[in-house]
Amino acid sequence: MKDAPRGVAVMREYNVAVLGATGAVGREMVKILEERNFPVKNLIPLASARSAGTAIGFHGESVTVREVSPASFAGVDIVLGAAPNKLAREYAPHITAAGAVFVDNSSAFRMEADVPLVIPEINPEDAARHHGIISNPNCSTIVTLVAVNAIGKLSPIRSMTVSTYQAVSGAGAGGPVELEAEIAAISAGERYEPSVFPYQIAYNLIPQIGDFMENGYTAEEMKMQNEGRKILHLPELRVGCTCVRVPVVRSHSISVSLITERQVSPDEARAAVAAAPGCRLVDDPAGKKYPMPLDTSDQDLVFVGRIRQDIANENGLSLWCCGDQVRKGAATNTVQIAELLIQ
Repeated sequence: MKDAPRGVAVMREYNVAVLGATGAVGREMVKILEERNFPVKNLIPLASARSAGTAIGFHGESVTVREVSPASFAGVDIVLGAAPNKLAREYAPHITAAGAVFVDNSSAFRMEADVPLVIPEINPEDAARHHGIISNPNCSTIVTLVAVNAIGKLSPIRSMTVSTYQAVSGAGAGGPVELEAEIAAISAGERYEPSVFPYQIAYNLIPQIGDFMENGYTAEEMKMQNEGRKILHLPELRVGCTCVRVPVVRSHSISVSLITERQVSPDEARAAVAAAPGCRLVDDPAGKKYPMPLDTSDQDLVFVGRIRQDIANENGLSLWCCGDQVRKGAATNTVQIAELLIQ
């Protein structure tokens, strides 16, 4: 390569590995690295032996997927994790020992005290305090907190009551396949035995995501409080959450009622949300305009609307938000964290 002309800065390029590159989130990470022109010198897609040898497209070229092993991370600068908790924990020591930074989408390290949990629109400064691992929050946590963060800047949030309506693709690639198969079977008058979800999801709702805990909440529901406290730096934040699986293919929808220290008017909240990074205000009830999952799929903004005074609490507001859980709720947020590392 020729030397750059004197006085012209040369952008550094990075060797980037994607752990779990052939899954839905991993493939989206590769796509978003290309979309956002991340300075990739070499892309190293890693997956299981079953997927090794397949190809992934990147900037018009075909890149061969490699079987992951402890030696896979030599010379790698950044690893984007799209693998299950077990694999994330297995390979994290090898990643950090190789000198790479592991930006992990699993829940394996989220609540560890020395691992930053980052939403770049909210707490980008936390990323600099990493010790080799940075965690990406849960998808519903990301969508919810991006929506309410601007309101919290007007007055600190004391508590939230949240109901999530989570798309079937949040359960992995098998979720949409099962939904479509069930619809086809029902239309043909045939029986279909579900395997991805505990019950039929077509024409149905399932009010359980994750295992139930002793307090009656599921593990998924507790993430909203535990992760919210860490990201917002509000250790006393209280969140009551109900997570529901719905027969929607993509994008999670979330109902939020929040209580702030002082009363925030709906107009104040709308203005703050409209100006907030990562948000799009869609709030025109008279025109029947409000966030819907069809409108938020395959893009990175969180749509926020239905902002109104909570008539059950003087200092309360209620709102509705939607966001693509595969992109902003997972892959895009992970790439955005990686961008913080190279700034």
